Amino acid sequence: SDLQKQEERGELLQPLIFVLLVLCSVLLYFKVSLMDPGFVKSEEEAKAGKSEEQSMVIPQVPSNIKMRRCGYCMVKQPMRAKHCQLCQHCVRRYDHHCPWIENCVGEKNHPLFIAYLSVQLVVLLWGGHVAWSGLYFEQSWDWLQHNILLLMSFLLIVIFTIVVLLLLISHLYLISCNTTTWEFMSHHRISYLQHSELENPFDQGVILNLWRFFC
Repeated sequence: SDLQKQEERGELLQPLIFVLLVLCSVLLYFKVSLMDPGFVKSEEEAKAGKSEEQSMVIPQVPSNIKMRRCGYCMVKQPMRAKHCQLCQHCVRRYDHHCPWIENCVGEKNHPLFIAYLSVQLVVLLWGGHVAWSGLYFEQSWDWLQHNILLLMSFLLIVIFTIVVLLLLISHLYLISCNTTTWEFMSHHRISYLQHSELENPFDQGVILNLWRFFC
């Protein structure tokens, strides 16, 4: 049959991979949006000062910087944590609150967020390629009537691709510097950065920064 011939020629492999990528993207979306991004809990107060992240940065951060108690949820904030007004929790290594996933991006889900953006970018590029291959431009009203939906889909894919690409590049840059979006945007308002002799006391080199983030 035609289906068997297509399978023998490997023509069914690409659609299957594309569907699997879309499924992976959807699963990553729900995982990142539903998981705990690193909420600071009251029972962790005694251990907060001994966290692994703090032990790595204590030699580089001024000793006069003390842990502060959050004025909203009344827990002691570990260094690099911030209270999110939308989630009503303090989040460890707070990066930002993402409206796409309706959740904070923090210590626990940041690597998965990067994985989600990467898979989503591949899906968008592939979908854009498929949409473009189906367009055969002609200067006629009939052509526009028959291809308007495909053309609009392609333009939407291009817009989303640009947004995701810029977001992924910006996050990878910040990760390579071992800083967060919140620290980058609010450097002048964060006490442990204001009183540090170094512009970024957490930066330990691109390779080590990437290794510790992803591994």
